[in-house]
Amino acid sequence: MVVTSKASPMAQDLLNSFSLPKTLKLKTKQQELLIRVATLSLIYLLAFVTRLFSVLRYESMIHEFDPYFNYCTTPLGRIVGGTLYPGLMLTAVAIHSLLRLLRLAVHIRKVCVLTAPFFASNTTLVAYFFAKEVWDSGAGLVAAALIAICPGYISRSVAGSYDNEGVAIFALLLTFYLFVKAVNTGSLAWSLGSAFGYFYMVSAWGGYVFVGFQHVQSGEHMAAMGVFFLLQVFFFLDWVRHLLSDTKLFQAFLRITVTSAVAVGAVALGVGMASGYISPWTGRFYSLLDPTYAKDHIPIIASVSEHQPTAWSSFMFDFHILLFLFPAGLYFCFKRLSDATIFLVMYGLTSMYFAGVMVRLILVATPAVCLISAIAVSATVKNLTRLVRAKSPSVQSGSSKGTSTAKGSSKGVVDNSQPFQKNGAIVLLLGAFYLLSRYAIHCTWVTSEAYSSPSIVLAARGAHGNRVIFDDYREAYFWLRQNTPPDAKVMSWWDYGYQITAMGNRTVIVDNNTWNNTHIATVGRAMSSYEDEAYEIMRSLDVDYVLVVFGGVTGYSSDDINKFLWMVRIGGGVFPVIKEPDYLVNGEYRVDKGAAPKMLNCLMYKLSYYRFGELTTEYGKPPGYDRARGVEIGNKDIKLEYLEEAFTTQNWIVRIYKVKPPKNRW
Repeated sequence: MVVTSKASPMAQDLLNSFSLPKTLKLKTKQQELLIRVATLSLIYLLAFVTRLFSVLRYESMIHEFDPYFNYCTTPLGRIVGGTLYPGLMLTAVAIHSLLRLLRLAVHIRKVCVLTAPFFASNTTLVAYFFAKEVWDSGAGLVAAALIAICPGYISRSVAGSYDNEGVAIFALLLTFYLFVKAVNTGSLAWSLGSAFGYFYMVSAWGGYVFVGFQHVQSGEHMAAMGVFFLLQVFFFLDWVRHLLSDTKLFQAFLRITVTSAVAVGAVALGVGMASGYISPWTGRFYSLLDPTYAKDHIPIIASVSEHQPTAWSSFMFDFHILLFLFPAGLYFCFKRLSDATIFLVMYGLTSMYFAGVMVRLILVATPAVCLISAIAVSATVKNLTRLVRAKSPSVQSGSSKGTSTAKGSSKGVVDNSQPFQKNGAIVLLLGAFYLLSRYAIHCTWVTSEAYSSPSIVLAARGAHGNRVIFDDYREAYFWLRQNTPPDAKVMSWWDYGYQITAMGNRTVIVDNNTWNNTHIATVGRAMSSYEDEAYEIMRSLDVDYVLVVFGGVTGYSSDDINKFLWMVRIGGGVFPVIKEPDYLVNGEYRVDKGAAPKMLNCLMYKLSYYRFGELTTEYGKPPGYDRARGVEIGNKDIKLEYLEEAFTTQNWIVRIYKVKPPKNRW
């Protein structure tokens, strides 16, 4: 016992000698700062590394379709100056120039691939300072950790996702933080910073109304212009109130001024809209207020998958437990109302509503959900840890007469409810830790399996569980670059326009900009017409090659046959001769023997299934079995008169046909 009593102080002294804060002689606040900086540094690194799955699994490449235009900057046949948001490109060029200044030889493509992960890491820092400004530093650390791995943000910020959202979400959150900071401090410097942040966000955010010389004429800006006008009226009335000492006179002047301002504003708005000076809202804005608008009036907007309404499963997939922490965070915000919390609540509620209307806007809602959920986690954990650390209070008992019983119990009786509160708090803390760990596991799995696969390179599992890579897109684009004339024109659906231009270096008829709806409708009409009718359309467009994407061999479901009805709808929106019911049977879309006659003989069907009837795709199935749709095709004897097969990739995913020259009339 004597040895033990001496060893314990010695062991304690030994442990204290190896304590980092003691060694560095840091005060309590300095220790907290050190821990915060270390935690933020780890989160910053985590946000970057977790987005590199695609680079490690495949190679350094640019994903999706739009980023290929961003990489090349200038496609053919587009008014770039009036439709391009330059923030992303200028940012990448600035980073590349800085690296060259530091004598680091990095290719611009590598910079483009890693721009989104780099700005995602920066977003974690902004989230920390934003939550710290609204709540406290604990909420800031939690917010940074949540947004670093949240699938709703990772989906558009993985390595290779060189699109506007990779930079714009950082700029959006930075603008909001600087705005809240300016409101809280009243500092002109923070206000100026917010203005510059807003300018940067507008230049990078692809969903923003393009700011040109006539931006004051767009209908989307009228609300902001109205607020600006009302601010002038407000400060004018405030100035008049100081001049007029008579309260009744000021009230009369107030009524007259407000009535006149409302009347003048209403008349000006009505005249501007009637005369056409104020342009109407764009289709995307109408779709946010009325989800059925695009499908009924502008099919090309509804045809984009990211413009579809959001399913509940998508919310759970992208937010996980944040979906349940979000209401709790709103509760804590309402308990501590301020300008900052009101702003955050409005941001959260409006973004969640619009995220339900359009699946793409989950990205915009993600920062708000992470910030509000972080407040819920921070406040709850802080309250629970306070219960765990609380000392057991003593409850005095006994009579005032000073009996022996009272004297014996004068030291106090421990409150029996306290251990249960402490144990309950410990259980809840363990539960919170478990849920957050499950959130981290879910985010890592989603990032690895769902959001780190480039659409240009497809992966699947073979019959024996081995990994199979389909590189047909790049194979087809390389063939176009090497085997077609430099001035050849390629007709395909608009989805592949940017990739053909960037990787195939060939002119396309339509691309992903979709600014010319009539041109896209013409391509849709050609694809849905008979071959002889489509040939005349292709000759008028001076088409040399036709490219289609087909997934019947591999089971790839995002092919042109599955997109075909959108071609019919978009084409029919401009050319009434194209009618959707002509391609359906009792309202059902089919490609087997029961398909509509026009469907079996249209150009898209012929180009997709040409020679497919001779091919056996699956053991035990007849020749011509479509694995993507799970049926045997209805027309196996397809003959082409005006086109000829030029190239089909190894797995039949991309098929290219050459348009024959017109026959000699003599």
